[in-house]
Order: sequence, then structure tokens, then C-alpha cells
Amino acid sequence: MSSNNPIANLLQQPPTVLNVGVRQFADTLQQVGAPHLHVDWQPPAQGDPTLGSILAALSDDHTPGSIGARILAANEEALRRFFAADPVWVDILPAREIWPEMDDRLLYHAGPPIAWERMCGPMQGAIIGSILLEGWAEDETGARKLASEGGVRFDPCHHHGAVGPMAGLVSPSMPMFVVHNTDAGNYAYSSLNEGMGKVLRYGAFAPEVLKRLRWMCDVLGPTLQAGIRAIGGGIQLKPLMAQALQMGDELHNRHVAATSLLFKALAPALVRALDDRERVASALDPIAANNYFFLNLAMASCKVALDAAHGIPNCTVVTAMARNGVDFGLRVSGTGDQWFTGPAAIPEGVYLPGFTEADAAGDIGDSAITETAGLGGFAMGGAPAVVKVVGGTPDDAVAYTQAMYGITLARNPNWTLPPLSFAGTPAGIDVRKVVDSNVLPIINTGIAHKEAGIGQVGAGLVHPPMACFTAALQALSG
Repeated sequence: MSSNNPIANLLQQPPTVLNVGVRQFADTLQQVGAPHLHVDWQPPAQGDPTLGSILAALSDDHTPGSIGARILAANEEALRRFFAADPVWVDILPAREIWPEMDDRLLYHAGPPIAWERMCGPMQGAIIGSILLEGWAEDETGARKLASEGGVRFDPCHHHGAVGPMAGLVSPSMPMFVVHNTDAGNYAYSSLNEGMGKVLRYGAFAPEVLKRLRWMCDVLGPTLQAGIRAIGGGIQLKPLMAQALQMGDELHNRHVAATSLLFKALAPALVRALDDRERVASALDPIAANNYFFLNLAMASCKVALDAAHGIPNCTVVTAMARNGVDFGLRVSGTGDQWFTGPAAIPEGVYLPGFTEADAAGDIGDSAITETAGLGGFAMGGAPAVVKVVGGTPDDAVAYTQAMYGITLARNPNWTLPPLSFAGTPAGIDVRKVVDSNVLPIINTGIAHKEAGIGQVGAGLVHPPMACFTAALQALSG
């Protein structure tokens, strides 16, 4: 009788070879036609005995008072807070009204902390553009001089409850989405999406880039502010995101449904709030033309939910993954505001005509907050069309999501994926599971040119360095 267990089936057949671990042995058996079954297995923690001992010491345990019991309770609380989070878009405000200290020549950027001299080309380009936008320098030469000589201070967006895609630059004049978690009461912020092509987030600072940014500061931001304030209680984002996932988005590199749903919710309020038809149209046109407009709201929604789960002693859940083009960094709930960093890799993906991997900057942006929350690369199984952007096949997309279940603690009951029989998205990246299984999170992302001012050159897939997770695991053990 046939069984669903492949090993049980093989035991009922003539002798075969069970190959565990090294794929090359199975390849040889395949070439000679020998019956075999390959099991893709690696020793925990890549065979490192020290890390293996830490994993054993930090394993879940129901014994009252044990470290394992404390971890179990902390992780359950983190998931409770994350699932209960209720992100609502409530306002748009200039950055200086949220953080008055920014007027003292302070800029926020994506990823973990980094000094000017170590920054990649796209981030330096975005800083130059931000300095020119604020009028702190008259030209590129003056902006570079100001940045390199300490005339401007830099700090990560994540240190201020904010997130920014790609270079992630936030300057005082920029309008910011304000997202309120009505469950826990905390807030998160993100800039508005500029659209595609040569834009500031990819390091471009040409006159047309600055002209558009000034229009966003002077017209788009205030117009959208009037619209969102006209909607009593704002726009609830969690159900909108749930609906978008069921319509084929994964909410990192595909926002076709989410942006359309946002347009539908916002347009009537704008029409009622303002008599100036041309002004209303000028605000709605870029949303209708830019399928990525919702990205920044998705990021702020994930940030506000994960921040609610941050800072729980003994918790092994990752609450932020972020990149600055040089360093990849992550934060863990149980280790406070410490960053665990490693080298940012170059994504593997699909390049625009005329560009290759040789043109690419290192992995960059705060947008991996979506993967941290179980979206993006983690939800690709529900968004097969996204592979046209980042590469691979629909089967690959499903496999990525299934692999991410192995390094997470639960399935999100709020966000489900129809192609996977409405299974919830993977939720709660567990540092222990990553190190134990040697499986790294999958992130789908845009690719910036390594030089400032050129812009996007493609999109693809990338993994964090394992060193981030092993360092976090060691910190949790201390």
C-alpha cells in the first residue's frame, strides 16, 4: 500500500541508497541510474560546537523558571503583540514637525549606523540631494564638502520609529506618512514614494529629481494631508494589506492591488475635502501612475507592528532587518537596540537593459522590514507574478515561502495566501531557527547602481549574512 512518506515507500521497494547531506553523491547516483533518495540535511549551526551548545541551552522548555520557559513565554508575547497590531494611516506631517531636531542639519538614512566615508554611492547621492533640497548647499561640490566635513549629522531611520526604502533619506522638509498602531499606541513614519526611474532613494539628485521633491513637499504632502484628515479615524491598513495579499501582491515588490485599494479609499475623501479640482487631480495622478506608491505605507505598517513586539527580555524574534548598501543589520526583540551586522551582499536578479551585476550596489534599504514581518520574499508563494520582476519561477516563489515557515514561529492568521490553501504568512523570524537550520531569510529587492545619480538598474533576491544571526544568538546567551 502506498504511503505519503517517501522513505516508507522506498522501504517497500528493492534496496536503494539514502543519501544525506552532500548533494554531489546523489548527483553521481543519478548519473548511473541507481535508485536513491536525497535528503537535504546539514548539521545544526553549520557544525559549530559552540553555537550548537548555545542552541541547546536556549531551546524551548516548559520547566517553570528555566531559560527555555522564559524564551517560550517571551516569544508568545511578541507574537501576541504583533498579531494584535492595528496600523492606521492617520496623517501626513513634514519631518521637522515630527522631529524638530532635524532642523539642526540632521538627516535620517536606511540601515544600521554608518559614517559618510563608508557610505555607498547611492546613499551619498541621496544625501547630496537632501542637502540641496533643504538649501544647505548650492551645488553638488558644496553638498559633498558639507557632508564629508561634519556639517551634517546622520542617524538611522530605525532609531526614530521611521523606515525608508533604498537609501531611505529623510530630511526636515519631506512629508511623512504617520501610521498609528491603535492597539499598542505607538507610531511609525515613512516618506512618500517618488515613483520609478531616477529618484532620490536610488541616489539621483538631478534638477528634475529635486523639482519633483519640492512639489511633493509643497503640494502633494499638504493635499494628501487634507484628504486623510477628512477621513474620520484614518485608513486601516491591516485589512487593506490582507485583501491585497489575496489579490496577488506580496507587499514589497508588488503593490498593484494595494495601491489600487488605497486609491479607492482616498479619492472620495480628497474630492470632498478640496474644491480645487486640479489640485486633487495632481495628487491622485501620481498614485494612479505608480504601482509602488503603497510600498512606503506597507513598510510603516510593518515597522509599527514589529516595534510593538520589540524590547521583550529573552525574546528571540527578529524585529528589524535593514541595509545601508555596505552593512546588513538586524535587531532582535530580546537584545534591545543593539545592531548585529555583516557585509551587505549584491542581489541576484533581473537587470534593466544595458546593466549587469558589475553595475550593482550592495543590498540597501529599510524595505526588508516587510520580510521581517512575513511579507515580501516570505509571501512570494501568494504572488507568482512578482517573479517577472525579481527572477525565478512561480514554483520557486512557493518554495521560498515554504522554506520560510521553517525559520519562523507561527503563521499569521491576519494575512493569508490563497495559492497555499490560505495558509498564513510566515511570522516571527526566530534567530535560533535560522542558526539551527542554516536557512537564511529570503528578501526580494530593487537594485541600485553603485554610483550616485544613476538610479535603479534591476531587481532581485538576496540573503542576509549568517554572521548577523550567530552574533545575535551569542548575545542572547549572555
